[in-house]
Amino acid sequence: MSFAETAFLGAIAGFTIYIGLPVGRMEHVGDRMRVGLAMFSVGILAFIFMDVTTHAQEIVSEVLSSFKDHHDSFGHVLGLFALLAVGFTAGVAGISAVERRLRGRSLPPPIAGGAGGVTVASAATTVAMATEAAVAPVGLAAPDRAAAEARRRALHTGMVIAIAIGLHNFAEGLAIGVSAKSGAIGLATVLIIGFGLHNATEGFGIVGPLGSVRPTWKWLGLAGLVGGGPTFLGTLVGFQVDSSGLELLFYALAGGAVLYVIGEIWNGMRRYGHHTLGLYMLSAGFLLGVATDLVVTYGGG
Repeated sequence: MSFAETAFLGAIAGFTIYIGLPVGRMEHVGDRMRVGLAMFSVGILAFIFMDVTTHAQEIVSEVLSSFKDHHDSFGHVLGLFALLAVGFTAGVAGISAVERRLRGRSLPPPIAGGAGGVTVASAATTVAMATEAAVAPVGLAAPDRAAAEARRRALHTGMVIAIAIGLHNFAEGLAIGVSAKSGAIGLATVLIIGFGLHNATEGFGIVGPLGSVRPTWKWLGLAGLVGGGPTFLGTLVGFQVDSSGLELLFYALAGGAVLYVIGEIWNGMRRYGHHTLGLYMLSAGFLLGVATDLVVTYGGG
């Protein structure tokens, strides 16, 4: 498979994320549907967390086995574990720490267009504000300003999810590129199909927690680019460079960021009730993630 063919198929695998994003434009979403969509996305994110942490652990375990057989150094094992620790910590706690430092104060956690809000990464804040002028003008009444602020913060939350998913998808793209470069055409093809199906579900993970907030098409377009584009970029990098350290770092960052977002969505949805429905939808999202990943496993990915 040539570089151009690999890049083209990697792009298809990444941008299937746009299949689920239009759900965010649905109108008249009640509390019941809001909880269902948000918890369905939590299920998908829970699968992604399991997936990326498993892959990260496998990279370290492989080097550990090599060290046990006297084919590698303990320093290599320690270095990879340190990389895992730094990446995961940066993902799970670093984004909120940086945000609080830059803003100079702690914010109450907003979620899904509600009155409260989730603290999000400053990078996501910048990206969302570039595409959505959601801050109310000075002349608006207090309720209007509160609603505009809740909308802005909910969109920031969605963008954080897109960034976390993008980190995960970059690592997936690496796997596609490496397989194609090594001549494993069958494996690369199955990976592209499997990751494409899996990425199609990730759009729900981005828009589900928005709840009553209805994003613009421009915002959805950028969220899809942030979440799905890294699959394409990872494919290009993987075709050129095979680096287990780079792959481990992105898995660790993705795992930490996904865990952070899961906790914030879970806390934000508690006030809406419908707990049993939420748990059923969480299970459905998780199982859908497992089902799409089985395509990759079946092909030996």
